[in-house]
Amino acid sequence: MLSQFFILTSRGDTIAFRDYRGDVVKGTAEIFFRKIKSWRGSLPPPIFNVEGIHFIYIRRSNLYFVCTTKFNISPTFAIELLNRIAGLCKDYCGVLNEEAIRLNFVLIYELLDEVLDFGYPQMTSTESLKSCVQNEPVVVTSDTQQRVALPSQHPKTLPSTAANKSVAVGQAKAGDKKELFVDLLERMTVLIGANGSVLRADIDGSVQMKSFLTGNPEIRLGLNEDINLGSAGGVGVSLDDCNFHEGVRMDEFEKDRTLAIVPPDGEFTVMRYRLAGDFRHKLPFQLLVFIEDTDSRILEVILKLRCEIPVDQHSTNIVVRLPVPKLTASVSHEVGSS
Repeated sequence: MLSQFFILTSRGDTIAFRDYRGDVVKGTAEIFFRKIKSWRGSLPPPIFNVEGIHFIYIRRSNLYFVCTTKFNISPTFAIELLNRIAGLCKDYCGVLNEEAIRLNFVLIYELLDEVLDFGYPQMTSTESLKSCVQNEPVVVTSDTQQRVALPSQHPKTLPSTAANKSVAVGQAKAGDKKELFVDLLERMTVLIGANGSVLRADIDGSVQMKSFLTGNPEIRLGLNEDINLGSAGGVGVSLDDCNFHEGVRMDEFEKDRTLAIVPPDGEFTVMRYRLAGDFRHKLPFQLLVFIEDTDSRILEVILKLRCEIPVDQHSTNIVVRLPVPKLTASVSHEVGSS
């Protein structure tokens, strides 16, 4: 059972707060933010204790979703609940950012009152909450929609911001499109040795959907028929591990690698998978590192980043981070022209 729930900005401003039990001291938001800022190194762990109060939090879009309790509850339960609340805010507001939460604070409080009762979770399904939510959302443009978009090589493909719409009841009008958005998200983790060779490479991926369909139609998403699970081997793609949404019909997937599901309202993950292997010839970038000791107190590091992406494709938001020792006095850098 939870005692409090609140949402903080990266500056420490409280934009939503609910005290469900009244058994925790006042000012927990300030205590939490001071602890976050005073923590040495990176952010503190997602769960920590301050004077008998357990703080559990997640960070999404520069917002802290925090809950407090004095009871010994399951950590995974609390983190999953926070993730679902963040997902509900995104489903009903369209986007998840500070402006959307501030402009839709009445809607957010209405959701919090339905999701938690005296600190006990009641329902976290976007579809089930539709009948309980009466406030209309205020449409907010996300930060990514305001940026200058790169020229698209596929004019029939919608931008990623096209799905930033609310699923709130009452938005559907005559003539509105019945849409279903499918996103394939992959995260590649690569360990590169000092000589530039790939020591390890892993891919964690997911297939996500966001449904704006009326009724309950069944959706069938066909995958590559050469997908192999586990150590089955074969000539196709071998997935080391995968799991599915509870609504996926496994008999269809085992038969012809088809994901058959009746999509619920809002955004949800249809499938998660993981695979490891030799991707050295398929990496989007190649990183070469050269280290030179120019002086007893000066270390020169040269990073060369080579793009392996085809010329007809684009990459954005590329960030290169170089950790330095804590005793480093100063750092200077130069960026090459090519």
